[in-house]
Amino acid sequence: MSKETTLSSEMLYDGRIMKLYKDSVELENGKTSEREYIRHSGGASIMAVDEEENVYFVTQYRYPYAAEVFEIPAGKLEKGEEPLTCAIRELEEEAGLKADKFELIATVYPTPSYTDEKLYVYLATGLTETEAHLDEGEFLGVEKIPFEKAYSMAVAGDIHDAKTLVAIYAYAARKARGELR
Repeated sequence: MSKETTLSSEMLYDGRIMKLYKDSVELENGKTSEREYIRHSGGASIMAVDEEENVYFVTQYRYPYAAEVFEIPAGKLEKGEEPLTCAIRELEEEAGLKADKFELIATVYPTPSYTDEKLYVYLATGLTETEAHLDEGEFLGVEKIPFEKAYSMAVAGDIHDAKTLVAIYAYAARKARGELR
């Protein structure tokens, strides 16, 4: 197994949601190189599926893409927060839902080349509607669509968000193995 040894580390930026570093590393062949990377607290995302096998999605404008993105509810982990606690909070905040059951179905490294971010993907079932309460400056639309349509959208390339694709495909694999419904 290859490994790199950190020789020095410099924080270039300390932001609200991320920290940017530039490190000098020694490679396994003894040469040195530089690594620029982002430290991120990670997040939790939730594929909420109701009794009729409808899935709840949110749409929100994502500034880096200059577009509205179709995705499952998700949020950033607060310092020291457990992923499940974040998932429970974000499902209610963004989609106005509570769930009787949460099951971790995947852990995703969204961009391992330049960040240490981990996304925890949960399946939420036994849903009850409550009231959404969005964060300041957060504007979302909530959509409920049948799973089969969501799966078709994923296969057709109409869904671009990585955590949402992972959730859809993980759910489909479980269905195919007879683990669900």
